[in-house]
Amino acid sequence: MSMNTYAHLLQQRSYGQVSLRIEGRGVANLRETGAAKLRIPAGSHQAILINTGGGLAGGDHFEFDFQLGQNAKLTLTSQSAERVYRTLGPPAKIETHLLAEAGSILSWLPQETILFDGASLQRNYTVALAENTRFLAVEPVVLGRSERGEKIETLTLQDSWRIFQADKLLHAENLQLTAPLPRTKAAIGSAGAFASVVYIATDAHRYLDAVRAALGQDGAASAWNGKLVARLLAKDGFHLRKRLIPALWAIIGSENLPKSWTF
Repeated sequence: MSMNTYAHLLQQRSYGQVSLRIEGRGVANLRETGAAKLRIPAGSHQAILINTGGGLAGGDHFEFDFQLGQNAKLTLTSQSAERVYRTLGPPAKIETHLLAEAGSILSWLPQETILFDGASLQRNYTVALAENTRFLAVEPVVLGRSERGEKIETLTLQDSWRIFQADKLLHAENLQLTAPLPRTKAAIGSAGAFASVVYIATDAHRYLDAVRAALGQDGAASAWNGKLVARLLAKDGFHLRKRLIPALWAIIGSENLPKSWTF
């Protein structure tokens, strides 16, 4: 692809940015630009991200910045599953920055990301936590449309997580997935969907047995040094939710899970 063609594609792409700060009494600052929107139901501690562009394509770029003041509470979710379509060259990019001050409770619970054949997506997450906070994050991914028999021939997914607590690196991981997909037993096997869960809290180990029971044989979980990490594989998005939702219930309770999360 020529540089002129690449530049022309970028000019047609979708951009969006959301910046939010929550204090103890509610919203202190909210800013939206482009195709990224945020809605907070009255009297709720939940916020719903909306992509008015209807999905992501190569060259799209979104930025999210969420901050919680002391003793604040916020659960972030998405209006629907995010669809990532075939790219003509450049990847879609998402930059997410999360900050939680002392005593706050922050949950990052977007619905599934559905990767269609030919999709290319890069996501970077930077999380800064105070010492006395609770943080829960989940990232579910679905590979294509199983009901249509879609086969993934080309694909690029790059996820980078950096979680700091009290300015010290607590959790770091990088995921790079390309086609042909790693179908070995040590990787994703025959799964058509997968998810990762990270929970940061001083008592994270208390939830380990309940999370393992919810995941069953299709997942695994460990807890150490104030964090719990779980992985889950499933044959499709429906079966992923059937295991993932009880695992999230085990940590935060069914009443705290966004209504958009249903079987």
